[in-house]
Amino acid sequence: MKIQAFMKQTETTHSKEPLPAFQPELDDEEKNQIREVFLNDVVPKLQKLQARNGVICCDFAGTKYKNWQARFTSRGRGFEIVDFEYDEDARSLELDL
Repeated sequence: MKIQAFMKQTETTHSKEPLPAFQPELDDEEKNQIREVFLNDVVPKLQKLQARNGVICCDFAGTKYKNWQARFTSRGRGFEIVDFEYDEDARSLELDL
């Protein structure tokens, strides 16, 4: 009886659910670097396209950010990044139309 109880407890504590995937994070310095390039290089293109809100691949700040996406919104005459998200399947889109 004790052996069966131990086995039953072990079965319930060792779930076969997949472990959550590793989610990398950007540090403050990396976020600031992306924001700086965004403001200098991307915002003029977004203004030209009359964008308001959206999500953009961060590869504009370098290939090491190709799997990062930035959610942006318009603020007055400019834009700001409000959030970052890691996406292994991220794809970029050329804004020079």
